[in-house]
Parts: sequence; C-alpha cells; structure tokens
Amino acid sequence: MKTVLITGANKSIGFETAKQLLDLGYYVYLGSRDLEKGAEAIAQLNSKNVEAIKIDVSNAQSVTEARKIIGGKTDSLDVLINNAGISGGFPQSSSTTSIETIREVFDTNFFGAIQVTNAFMDLLKKSEAPRIVNVTSGLGSLALHNDPSWKFYNYKSAAYGPSKTALNAYTITLAFELKDTVFKVNVVDPGYTATDFNRHSGPRNVSDAAKDIVKFAILDENGPTGKFFSIDNNPETGDSPW
Repeated sequence: MKTVLITGANKSIGFETAKQLLDLGYYVYLGSRDLEKGAEAIAQLNSKNVEAIKIDVSNAQSVTEARKIIGGKTDSLDVLINNAGISGGFPQSSSTTSIETIREVFDTNFFGAIQVTNAFMDLLKKSEAPRIVNVTSGLGSLALHNDPSWKFYNYKSAAYGPSKTALNAYTITLAFELKDTVFKVNVVDPGYTATDFNRHSGPRNVSDAAKDIVKFAILDENGPTGKFFSIDNNPETGDSPW
C-alpha cells in the first residue's frame, strides 16, 4: 500500500485531498498542528488506513518528532504534499505590513515546506516512485502580477504572495536536483477555492481543488516534473507562467 503525508490536512483542501487518496487505496498520514483536530478529521473519514500526525511545519522540533513517528511505522514514503499554509491576514500593503507578519507567513509557507521536505527526503528516496506536491497559489506568479489583464491583477500581498513565489522557486531548484531520478516534483495551485482563507468566497469547491493536487500526487513515470499547474490561470492546459 502506498503512503502519503499531507500537512495541514485536518480541514478544507488538505482534508479533501486525504479523502480522495484514501479512496485510491493510499495509507494517509494526516498532518495537523493540533492533534485533537486531526483526530476529529480522522473520525469523519471513517477509515482504518488513515492516521493523525501532529506536525507544526514552522517548528523544527515538531517536524523532527513527526519524522520519528512516521519512520517508526514505515520504511518509505511515496508522496509528500506540502499543503499547510497561512495567509497572514488581508489586506497586506507592502508599506504597512509588519516584518513580523511577513516572517510568520514565510516560516509556514516557505521555510516550513523546505523543513518538512528535508526531514522526509530519506523516506521518499526509498520509494519506487516518490512524488512531492507543493501547494502554491496563482498569487505567487510574477509574470501574472505584471499583467494588467490578469483577473487577479489587483490582488497584491506583501507576505502571502511572495511566500508562494519563493516556494515556486524552491520547487524549480529541487526538481532540477532530482531530474535524473524517479522523483516528480511540482507546484499546484488549487485555485480560488471556498475555504477559511477567503471566508468561503472562492468559486471553486474543495473537491475539484483536491483533484488537481491528487493528479500530481499519483503521476506515473511519464508525468511532468518541475511544473507550475493552475487551472485558474490556464483553464485549457493548467500550465501556469512563473
């Protein structure tokens, strides 16, 4: 049975991603900063193939402990989905957003994803077909932010968007490093989805958003690597400009 760790999976898109991968026969390690909330999510899933793991991606000790726990249960990890993220609150003016807020957002959205990836890299390397999916946002695209015709052109943010831009850049370098291996490493923007992030104002639902993430989590050997996928930004192909 293939295994997957999903961070920030106790609700919204992360939870739905866990649900869909369970349906595909994966064993899911459901990451949550709050173990009680993780347990509540487990109860809703009603499956013996899912387990709550306490992991705060911004806390090195928490990540190390999660790696120790999962490493004691399995010799390999097939999929890592870096889904955990925070917005930092909106609006985020470049001239007034505090440096503390920007650091907090980067600690989770950027450094947290790297911290988790590095911690679980040894288990991923033992998989026959390891996959890494970094959940990003169209707001991380520099090309689109410089295009006045883009539908989200006016949605600038000093912390959230740049944290995803940095995550995109890291994904490119990681995919390049692993290009001659069996790894597939991609960033996926689930689109403007109705979640707590936007007070459930997004037009997409979590089921469709999760499908996009799952698509890249289960890629076969012919699948792409080092790509930025966003159905919001390119409805026809999903290929998104960096």
